[in-house]
Amino acid sequence: MTNADKIQHPASNIQHRKKLNIYFTAGIPGLEDTTEILKIIQSSGAEMVEIGMPYSDPVADGPVIQKAHELALLNGMTIAKLLEQLKSIKLEIKIPVVLMGYINPVLSFGFENFCHECAESGVSGLIIPDLPPIEFEKNYRQILEKYQLNFSFLVTPETSDERIRYLDSLSSGFLYAVSSSSTTGNASKEINNGQYLQNLAALNLKNPVMIGFGIKSKDDFQKVTANAAGGIIGTAFVNILLEKGDWKGKGASFIRSIIN
Repeated sequence: MTNADKIQHPASNIQHRKKLNIYFTAGIPGLEDTTEILKIIQSSGAEMVEIGMPYSDPVADGPVIQKAHELALLNGMTIAKLLEQLKSIKLEIKIPVVLMGYINPVLSFGFENFCHECAESGVSGLIIPDLPPIEFEKNYRQILEKYQLNFSFLVTPETSDERIRYLDSLSSGFLYAVSSSSTTGNASKEINNGQYLQNLAALNLKNPVMIGFGIKSKDDFQKVTANAAGGIIGTAFVNILLEKGDWKGKGASFIRSIIN
């Protein structure tokens, strides 16, 4: 089984449940906590994990995740350090690991070198929201395929059906459906936009659809996954990591509260 296959073929005992993808920013609350957080997410029952690569200008993210990026950079987290940490536990992590970040740091690292190191570190796929689809097709798609890495594009309630189908055709692993056009973590009435979610389901897309942005509770998760393969929770979990106190216990309890 390749790294990319893990996204589409999770462990058999969880295939019939809506998939929970937990996001956190690498390098918080401490520089060396990434591996422990990964283990907690896996043992608590999440089916996927999405790790944010810290960046100095995370324009698509809300204040909580922006704060996480700032702390991670202050702690000394880098792409090289993250990949080193992932490589150290890749045999222990069985759920898909997806890296999310911005294109500039990846280009500075060297795109093909980055993909090679991701493959070596057990990464299954990438999400780079500011990589234009045209550029992806022209310059990067073949490199990702070479290293058997999935790539997920984002769609919003304002994305036309034609554009959704186009981005779905370019994506692999899953299609990331943003519940609103706001930044991450913002509460939005659009999280309950049933028509949008029903429309996505009716399009019979190639990839499973994962809904993200604004999911903070089991109730939110159940609502959005009624017409999707699963949901992505980021800000609510990152908040726990930024709070002082027992983030390990609170993080595990929060994940279990969503899926149990």
